[in-house]
Amino acid sequence: MPTNAPLSGLYRPSLSLLTDLYQLTMAYGYWRKGMQDREAVFHLYFRKPPFAGGYAVCAGLAYAVDWLEQLRFGEEDLAYLGALRGRKGNALFDPAFLDYLRDLRFTCDVDAIAEGTVVFANEPLIRVRGPLLQAQLIETALLTLVNFQTLIATKAARIREAVGPNDQILEFGLRRAQGFDGGLSATRAAYLGGADGTSNVLAGQQFGIPVRGTHAHSWVMAFEDEEEAFDAYADAFPDDSVFLVDTYDTLEGVRNAIRVAQRLRATGHELGGIRLDSGDLTYLSREARRLLDEAGFPQVRIVASNDLDEQLVTALKLEGARIDTWGIGTKLVTAYDQPALGGVYKLAALQRADGSGWDYTVKISEQLAKTSIPGILQVRRYLGANGKPVADMLYNTAEELPADLTIVDPMDPTRRRPVKSEQYRELLEPVFRQGKLVADLPTLQESRERVHQELASFDPSIRRFLNPHVYPVGLEAGLNSFRTQLILEKRAVRPA
Repeated sequence: MPTNAPLSGLYRPSLSLLTDLYQLTMAYGYWRKGMQDREAVFHLYFRKPPFAGGYAVCAGLAYAVDWLEQLRFGEEDLAYLGALRGRKGNALFDPAFLDYLRDLRFTCDVDAIAEGTVVFANEPLIRVRGPLLQAQLIETALLTLVNFQTLIATKAARIREAVGPNDQILEFGLRRAQGFDGGLSATRAAYLGGADGTSNVLAGQQFGIPVRGTHAHSWVMAFEDEEEAFDAYADAFPDDSVFLVDTYDTLEGVRNAIRVAQRLRATGHELGGIRLDSGDLTYLSREARRLLDEAGFPQVRIVASNDLDEQLVTALKLEGARIDTWGIGTKLVTAYDQPALGGVYKLAALQRADGSGWDYTVKISEQLAKTSIPGILQVRRYLGANGKPVADMLYNTAEELPADLTIVDPMDPTRRRPVKSEQYRELLEPVFRQGKLVADLPTLQESRERVHQELASFDPSIRRFLNPHVYPVGLEAGLNSFRTQLILEKRAVRPA
């Protein structure tokens, strides 16, 4: 039944219906055909990095693990599914199928790339291997949980690149986020990707992220004049005040802030900062810095907000803006210039009905970028003598690798690169085995540190915003040949 409690009624113990209907109809079809237990392999990946960039930051795995651990169909779920009707009024699902779902327990193997890892197009972020029905059923949830957070973590990493290592980034986006859940997951991913704190108090409680904030224009407008408003706020927070100075006249607001800061200092306290939220941020920040320094307050931070992103931050830096704390809201938490990652989840292998081996599968498209990669894939990252990444190779773990390795660009098979390095690491790591969690997941702070270490290990050219360097990612030559052969077999020969 529809609920009158749209928040408290949403996050019940069961989130198994967090899926698209067609996942359930396919599951029903597999069950009817007796295919539900055939072993299958699926890969979750994206086809091109977001924001016309050179990389992405993998995120969302902790959410996915939590969802998979709780995968159960409760009685309310089953009652709802039992009430669904087809076009002719008949029950959509057989009651025996609902009984099957009632007893269903997740038993797949899951391998995944750790959160905070730098990843590239076509690389499986998650590999699922197990009963076909189960592996199919979890597609939508995995995509929604991993796609969005990977997108936001990447955006945050780009903003960190623009801001530099010393300035602070505060995520201020909750009020513009795609609902409160979007706000929570965006805050988490933004912190993972490089933000230092958030205004989102619930995210602070849930994830241990430092919470920061100033006050709104309405605070100033609630008093007779601006200086009185600053005085009142300083009285409440003598050691934690940041004044929003652009309600009426920005530079006069800075002068009012200085007068209050002088009174604070006389009582043994210091003003934390001022915030600029409109106008010419370069000019105003430089003038504010001059006024503050001349008044003896070089330690007061200048916070800037107002629809900032990595491009605008870069421009302000080049113009000489004197900003040391960046409040990034709308364009971070909504990934304003690319609001979806476009990650996909594709079947890559299916055990034969007689159990004699694998049938490898490929999805063919008129667009080469949308043609999938068959196999039980692993991503191997090769390292140079200095320990820095030099190339990634996708290979089929079910096939023995040759002694001499060559990687082939999946978008251009004429581009080939021999692999010389003997140093490498496998990126997909065990997370679940037969439905049991076997990984010790890193903390959010550890994943955040991984982002910094990972990006620092790559050549800076992949991090630039305009025409980034294309990091070499290729298929092992034998896998590429097999893929080509499979495409030719599957694609019908059309008469001239």
